[in-house]
Amino acid sequence: MATKSLKIPGPDHPIGITPNPNRVVVRIGGLVVADTHTALTLQEASYPPVQYIPRSDVDMSRLARSDHTTYCPYKGDCSYYSANAGRDNVAWTYEEPYEAVSSIKDHWHFMRIV
Repeated sequence: MATKSLKIPGPDHPIGITPNPNRVVVRIGGLVVADTHTALTLQEASYPPVQYIPRSDVDMSRLARSDHTTYCPYKGDCSYYSANAGRDNVAWTYEEPYEAVSSIKDHWHFMRIV
């Protein structure tokens, strides 16, 4: 098995994480799945910024862990979640993110945010 590469954010691939002062609400199928005033905005390199919502503000009863996983050399192993009984992934989380992005631990990113 090949070892996973680990990369540190820097000038060639910056990653910034800042508090979002705005309310962030996530609805799936018309139901509120997350509602927070304490989201984090992650800005990675030239990608569009994304919101990470604290687990405490996510209704986990509406999500189910899927079998899908990915790996980011800057952030670590990523787990995905679907809306209950759904097959499509709607959110992801880094359960043990690398130290450089450790503030996103226990936070979820939703692919659809209202």
